[in-house]
Amino acid sequence: MAIDRKARVARRPLLALSAALAAGLPLATPVPALAQGEAGLRGGTLEVPLNKSQVVTADRPIAKALIGGDDKPDKMIADIVPITNRSIYVLGKNMGTTSLTLYDAAGRVISVIDIAVGPDVIALTDQIRKLLPGEPIEAAISNDSIVLTGMVGSPAAADRAAQLAKAYAGDKVINLISVGSSQQVMVEVRFAEVDRSAGKDLGVSAFANSRGGSFRAATGQGAQLVPGQPVTVTTPLPGGGTSTTSVPGASVLQLASITGTFGIFQKMFNIGGLSIDATLNALETRGLAKTLAQPTLIALSGEKASFLAGGEFPVPVVQSGGAGGGGAPPITVEFKPFGVSLAFTPTVLGDKTISMIVQPEVSQIDPSASLTIGNISIPGLRTRRASTTLELRDGESFAIAGLLQKDFKTTINQIPLLGSIPIIGALFRSTNFQKDQTELLIIVTPHLVAPVKPGVAMRLPTDEVKDPSQAETILLGQAYHPQPATPAPAPGAAKKAPEKDDRYVY
Repeated sequence: MAIDRKARVARRPLLALSAALAAGLPLATPVPALAQGEAGLRGGTLEVPLNKSQVVTADRPIAKALIGGDDKPDKMIADIVPITNRSIYVLGKNMGTTSLTLYDAAGRVISVIDIAVGPDVIALTDQIRKLLPGEPIEAAISNDSIVLTGMVGSPAAADRAAQLAKAYAGDKVINLISVGSSQQVMVEVRFAEVDRSAGKDLGVSAFANSRGGSFRAATGQGAQLVPGQPVTVTTPLPGGGTSTTSVPGASVLQLASITGTFGIFQKMFNIGGLSIDATLNALETRGLAKTLAQPTLIALSGEKASFLAGGEFPVPVVQSGGAGGGGAPPITVEFKPFGVSLAFTPTVLGDKTISMIVQPEVSQIDPSASLTIGNISIPGLRTRRASTTLELRDGESFAIAGLLQKDFKTTINQIPLLGSIPIIGALFRSTNFQKDQTELLIIVTPHLVAPVKPGVAMRLPTDEVKDPSQAETILLGQAYHPQPATPAPAPGAAKKAPEKDDRYVY
C-alpha cells in the first residue's frame, strides 16, 4: 500500500491515535476554554506555544489524523496525541508552521488546520494587559517571530511592549504598533557667552639727540625715529640778492607708534649735550563682552531637529582620481559650518516626561590654527560642544556650564643686558600682560506644544504697528504708529473662556 509523505511522516502519532480510537479506551477529558482550537476546525490557524500544547476538538468522531513535517523528534514541528475520539493534543516541538488534517470513519475530511508553533504569545499578551492596562496591543506569531499590532497613546508604551516581546522571541520581534497622537516638543535654548579680558602694559620709551645732531638714539616698544621737517635758511649776498638753503630738521620720536592715545606720560630734560625726551607708557585695560543667542525649535517625538546661526567657510579638497589642468589632481570646494548650533532629539514618555538627546555647539574661526598648503590658507576652528541625555517635564529647565576657556600671555621687550639690571633695568624694558577668559552657559527648556486650534488667529509683532502718515512723521516725529486696541466686548456679551488643552503652553 502506497503511503504519501504526510501519512508516512505522521505514522507514529496516527497509529497511536487509531489504536486508541479502535480500542475505545477512556481517554482524558479535553482541556476546556480552548475556543481557538475549535475555531481552527472550521479552517484557520492554530497557534501553539513552543513546548506547550493545545487541544483540538471535533463535532464528530475522528478516525484518522495526518500532520505534516519531519518524523525525527529534533526536527518535528508539532506532534499529536489522542485524548478521546473527538479531541487531540497538539504539542509544539520546534519553531515553524505545518498543517493538521482530520478525517472521519467514511474518509471525509473534517478539517484542515494550519499549525504555527512559535513563542508563547498568550503569556506575552497577559503580561501586556497587566503592565500596560488600557493599551489595545495584540501579539501574534508569524513563522518564528512575534508581530505586535495596535494603536497606543505614547511612544513609551510601544517601546515597553517591544521590550516585553524580546523576552520571548529575542530580536525576532516585528513592531507594527502605531502611536495615536504624535506629540510635538518645543525647545527654547539660550546661549550666553561671557568674555572677560584684562591687560596691562608698562614700558619706558626714550629719544636722545645731541645738540649738533651728530648722535641720535631711541629705545622702547615701537620706538621709531621720524625725520623732522626741513628748515629753509635765506642768506643775503654781498653784491646784492639772497641765497636759499634747506637744512634737515631734527629727528623726533613717533609717540603714536609707542602706544595709542591713552596712557602716555612725557618729560623732556637735558643731560650735558644730550636732549632726552622720555615717555612712560602705563596702560591697564578691562573688557567684558556678552554674546546671546536664543533659538527655538519644534520637533515631533522621536525625530531630530537642528539649528545653526553662523556661516560657512570654503575648504579646498583634493579629489582622488582624474586630472585637472596641467595634470594636477582636481580640487573641489566644500563648505564647513561654524557658529552657534543645536541638535536635539526628544521622546515623550508615557507620563508626559520628555527624554532628550541635546547636542549644543559653539565654534568660531581661529586664524592661529590655520593650515597653509602652497598658496592656499585653510583656517581652523575653535569649537566647544557638549552632548547629554536627560529627562525633564514640561517647562522645566537645565543648564550646561563649565565650558571655560582661559588664555594667558606675557611679553617682555628689553635692551640686552641693560634690561636685566634690577630696578634700573625697568627703564630699558617694556612688559605686556594679556589675560582672556571665556565661559559658555547653555540653558534648555522643553515644552509640549500643539498647533493652534482652527479659527484662532495668530498675531505677529508687525501687527502691533502700522506705517505712519507723512503728517505724523514730519509734524509729530513718529517713526511708527501703534494699532488701536481691540475693542472690548459690549456689556452683557459674556465671552466664553477657551478650554485649556494640556498639549498647549499657557
